[in-house]
Amino acid sequence: MNSRCSKIITTTRISDVARSCCSSFRGHLYNIRPLDTVHSRTLFHRRLFNPQEKCPSHLEEVSDQILKKCDGLPLAILAISGLLANKLRTKDQWDHVKNSIGCALERNPTVEGMISILSLSYSDLPPHLKTCLLYLSIFPEDYVIRKNDLILRWIAEGFIHKEDSNTLYESGEMCFNELVNRNLLQLEKQNYNGCRVHDTVLDFIISMSKKNNFVTLVTSPCLTIEGQNKIRRLSLQVGSEEGNSIQRTMLSHARSLDVFWLHLQEIPSLVEFRHLRVLSFQGCRWLQSQHLANIGKLFQLRFLNLRKTGLNELQEEIGFLQNLQALNLEGSNMHRLPPHITRLGNLVHLFTDIRIQLPEGIAKMRSLETLKWVDLSNHSSNIVKELGQLKNLRELKLFMPNDDICDEHVKVIASCLVELGRHNLRRLYIVGYTELPNSLLPDPWCPSPLKLEELDISDSPMVQVPSWMRSFVQLKRLGLILKDVSDEDLTTLGRLPSLLHLHLNIPRGEPGYEDRLLISGCQGFSCLRQFYLMGQQPIFTAGSMPRLELLRVEMDESKPEFLTNASLENLPCLTTVKCLLFNFQRGEVAQNGKTAMARAMSSHPNHPSLVYE
Repeated sequence: MNSRCSKIITTTRISDVARSCCSSFRGHLYNIRPLDTVHSRTLFHRRLFNPQEKCPSHLEEVSDQILKKCDGLPLAILAISGLLANKLRTKDQWDHVKNSIGCALERNPTVEGMISILSLSYSDLPPHLKTCLLYLSIFPEDYVIRKNDLILRWIAEGFIHKEDSNTLYESGEMCFNELVNRNLLQLEKQNYNGCRVHDTVLDFIISMSKKNNFVTLVTSPCLTIEGQNKIRRLSLQVGSEEGNSIQRTMLSHARSLDVFWLHLQEIPSLVEFRHLRVLSFQGCRWLQSQHLANIGKLFQLRFLNLRKTGLNELQEEIGFLQNLQALNLEGSNMHRLPPHITRLGNLVHLFTDIRIQLPEGIAKMRSLETLKWVDLSNHSSNIVKELGQLKNLRELKLFMPNDDICDEHVKVIASCLVELGRHNLRRLYIVGYTELPNSLLPDPWCPSPLKLEELDISDSPMVQVPSWMRSFVQLKRLGLILKDVSDEDLTTLGRLPSLLHLHLNIPRGEPGYEDRLLISGCQGFSCLRQFYLMGQQPIFTAGSMPRLELLRVEMDESKPEFLTNASLENLPCLTTVKCLLFNFQRGEVAQNGKTAMARAMSSHPNHPSLVYE
């Protein structure tokens, strides 16, 4: 602690490191205690059973024995519960898992003792999931992995195979969810599309990857990899002025190259990587066009990630990459794509920036399933018409910066959306700064995009919920910003039969603004799991949102009654409440407010967790 009352907190699993941090000033060691029996059981049961479900009597004894072996270690409890979640609820199955753990944790409840549990979880994975898990070793420690990026990498490597009527991406998403359910991947709380690997889990994965020569990591400036087996996947996580020693003959078999260097370094020529399928320079701001010389010779390349690089143009030889499936240019310095990109007939996913202009001929890219972002005001009507011809497009993100687009162009945009809705459009996002023109989303929307699963217009205010939304029978996720919400609007939304996530924003200060939103059981919402409400106080009556698990609200910290008077007891499945606080208070006012909200959570039958954002 310095003279300004600041504190430095260092976390480590190594006691010697902790002691050395305290040697030069008056510091204190705080050893985190293991969870007690009650909290261990709560964590264990929360993963395996529903909020209102108790542990079956025939499993109580064996579950206590398993928890005893976990010795209060949260990661051990999560790993074992993730494993048991995929087993039958029989005593024999749970006994088998208990006996497989052995006594390692009882003898040594540390990182080393965790290996037995992680090995058990790894051995229980089917072969394709083992491969997907090992692939996580290419990322640095504490790296936030983007979900869609990871899945597209798996696809490019050939790890994912199509199942039933699912697309490859949907099959990859199933693998991703399986690793999350087994607690081998952790979702980022603040990032819908992000995940991380726990340090201990990553150490285990890296050890398994090295054993199988799955990934070659370069994590030290002085590290040499000469004499190793041939390189299959190369992850460069550090640079040096001299560079690392890499034998050129070892690179020809590499299937992926990931560069995580944050400063300019010499990299091997791309000509050395003849069999490359995955190439990523994400975050390398030093990257320029010359570093991608000869990229057109990577005939097997399927995934190219140039996100957040300093690249200001893309060479025309990009058109030679006929096997390219995914191209990410988000956050780069480019302003337009070369015409030759329309030759990429097998490109499935194209991620661009709002300022990047698409070339004419985009209709030739008939394999496109994902396209984001497109600034509609920055493209001619001809290009917008071509977008409407992409019959395989499943996800589209559009940007409307203002409302001064001419009427004729708005009609072309509306016609494009109607045409895409006839085919395979599943996810549509429209972002703008002002109210959308009424003619952009025609009422009624006919024919209705019956396959649409996600619709987000949460940045452009609407007067009311459009009547055409009633026909969206497959809609699972919806984001809207409304000037006002009537009972009719809530009834329209509540009767959407598949709706699982609803994000509703009612800006303050609009004419006729009400600060409370009454939600009743007669309005529906029979399947809703997550409800984000911004701008109003929800009041839940009996029978409203019977399956709601997560409630997220925006509230004044000095007014805890906003939450305590919401009648949360009428939400029988509620497990989590998230509060986005504003008007921050200090001292007794803030403490009293949080105490009142905590008391409201404890009085709820489920004792939902309270999270401040």
